[in-house]
Amino acid sequence: MMYPLFKRIAFCMDPEKVHENTLKILQRTARAGKPHFLAGSVPERPVEVMGIRFPNPVGLAAGMDKNGVCIEGFGSLGFGFLELGTVTPRPQPGNPKPRLFRLPEHEGILNRMGFNNEGVEALLARIAQSTWDGVLGINIGKNFDTPIERAAEDYVTCLKAVYSRADYIAINISSPNTTNLRELQKGDAFAGLLRTITDAAAKLEKAEGKKTPLAVKIAPDVDETQLDFIAETLLRFKVDAVIATNTTLDRSAVAGHPLAKEAGGLSGAPVRQRATEVVRGLAERLDGKLPIIGVGGVFSAADAREKLDAGASLVQVYSGLIYRGPRLVSEIVRGI
Repeated sequence: MMYPLFKRIAFCMDPEKVHENTLKILQRTARAGKPHFLAGSVPERPVEVMGIRFPNPVGLAAGMDKNGVCIEGFGSLGFGFLELGTVTPRPQPGNPKPRLFRLPEHEGILNRMGFNNEGVEALLARIAQSTWDGVLGINIGKNFDTPIERAAEDYVTCLKAVYSRADYIAINISSPNTTNLRELQKGDAFAGLLRTITDAAAKLEKAEGKKTPLAVKIAPDVDETQLDFIAETLLRFKVDAVIATNTTLDRSAVAGHPLAKEAGGLSGAPVRQRATEVVRGLAERLDGKLPIIGVGGVFSAADAREKLDAGASLVQVYSGLIYRGPRLVSEIVRGI
């Protein structure tokens, strides 16, 4: 009963300010030991993926907590894992405001944040102070002013910084809000990037005596030929998992909406079907050789089951948490 009232009030306010304040409140209540009444109890549904034991298959998608300011807060909601970031080597402000929009008629979120974050060192400092002991993924990207030809340098810088602190590392090459970033999913650029990153990871594994799995996050806006290439390249470089998908540039599901022409990536219910199609297409091509983390429009246990039935081993939520509230995790875990 509480969340619908909160949402009604929050949706009358600036989305980005609401987001920032909600994270502060959630973190404070978690540290005071009081958030469970919001979330409900979450049963154990353990699953092993990438050699990691997840207490349940429902995770928080990247973008919700870029700077690690709400680790205990989100952990207290019962997530099986949290993915922090996207984080870049250096702090950056992101794109000009306004840059975050709600489309409640479609249960969608449109953003052009642009990897706004405080930099990898600030994130690591917060992780070091955290008392949460769950599975932690860290999503890494490049700074906006790093030329695309030198993008691999930024990814390796972040990789080295977070390698020992992350349970897995997600390589974000699919945000539509950093100029030319999605070019890294294509042809020689994709192969070259993965070669550089996997070589660096192999050296880190040897030096530190610890394997930190690598996952690549891809866009939903790919055709069948591109999906063939992506799957083949992921297998060739022995990446540990693929995350499908990021936000979409397609506006067909929200055609006619006043915000449909705004630049940025669309998430939430409008991307659910396409994200599931990409999960299914990857599953057919990968044939069980690589696990898939399904994300995009997961608002219920039925939505999560759709992704799992399509071939995902884990699912993540973002927009669903905004529209459904903190009991969503419990409802999904209990219902799948």
